[in-house]
Amino acid sequence: MRLIRDAFNIALDAFYTFLADDGWAIASHIALSALMALFPFLIVITALAGVFGSKDLADRAAEMMLDTWPSQVADALSGEIHNVLTQSHGGTLTIGLVLAIYFASNGVESLRVGLNRSYSVVEQRSWYWLRLESIGYTMVAAVMSLAMAFLIVLGPLILATARRYIPLLVEPNENLLNILRYGLTIFALVAALIILHKWLPAGTRKLREIMPGIVVTMLASLVSGVMFGKYLERFASNYVTTYAGLASVMIALVFLYFIAAIFIYGGELNASIVKWQKSKAASREEERSPARAG
Repeated sequence: MRLIRDAFNIALDAFYTFLADDGWAIASHIALSALMALFPFLIVITALAGVFGSKDLADRAAEMMLDTWPSQVADALSGEIHNVLTQSHGGTLTIGLVLAIYFASNGVESLRVGLNRSYSVVEQRSWYWLRLESIGYTMVAAVMSLAMAFLIVLGPLILATARRYIPLLVEPNENLLNILRYGLTIFALVAALIILHKWLPAGTRKLREIMPGIVVTMLASLVSGVMFGKYLERFASNYVTTYAGLASVMIALVFLYFIAAIFIYGGELNASIVKWQKSKAASREEERSPARAG
C-alpha cells in the first residue's frame, strides 16, 4: 500500500513539475518542430537511399516510421510523404541536402530544450557543438532507418533460404516478417529514447535513472495512439470542416503534440523519482544521526 502511495505521489509531483516547467508550451514547440523536420528528414533518407542504389529503401523506412502512428494519422500524411519520396531532388547532393539536414536537426534541438527543462539542467556547451551533435543524431537516425528497412527487404530472402534447409520449422511461421518488422521498430524506439534521455540534455544520467520514464513514455504513447485513433474514427470530419485542406497537417500536429507532452512527462517522472530517492536517503541519514550522537 505504501508503494502505491509513493508511486502516486511521485507521478503527481512529476505532473506539477511538468506544469511549472511550461510542459504544454514546450510540447507544442516540439510538435511543430518535429512536423517541420519530418519532410527534410525524408529528403535526407531519400538522398542516402539513392547513394546506396535503392530508393525503395526510403519507402520502407517511411513505412516503418509510420507503423508507430495511428492509421488515421499515417494515412493523412501518406500522400505528401509519397510525393517527397518519389520526387526527384536535383539539388539534394549540394546545398539542398545541407539545408535539409539542418532543418531536420531542428527536431532534435527541440527535444533537447524539453529534456533540459525536465531534468532542471542548464546547458553549458557551445551552440555550434550542440548543433553539430543534433546533425549527427539526425544522420545516425537516417542511416539506421535505412539499415532496418534493408533488413525488412531481406526478410523474404532469409525466410526462403531457411525454408529450403529447415522447412518444418520455418513453414508455420509466415508471420515472422511482421514480428521482425514490429520488433525492429520497437527496438529502434527504445534505443532512441535511451540515447535521447542519457546524452541529449546537459549533465549525465545512469540507465536505471531514465528507464522508468522511458517505459511510461512507451506505454502512454501506445495508449494515446489507440485512443486518438478511436477519436478520429468518429470525429475526423471535424478537422476537415474546420481546417479544410490543412486537416491532414492538423491531425498530425495534434498527435505529435500529445506524444511530445508524454515524452516531456517521462523526463519529469525520472527527475521526480531521483528527487524522491534523494529525499528518502536524506531522511534515513537524519534518523541515523541522532542515534550516532547518542
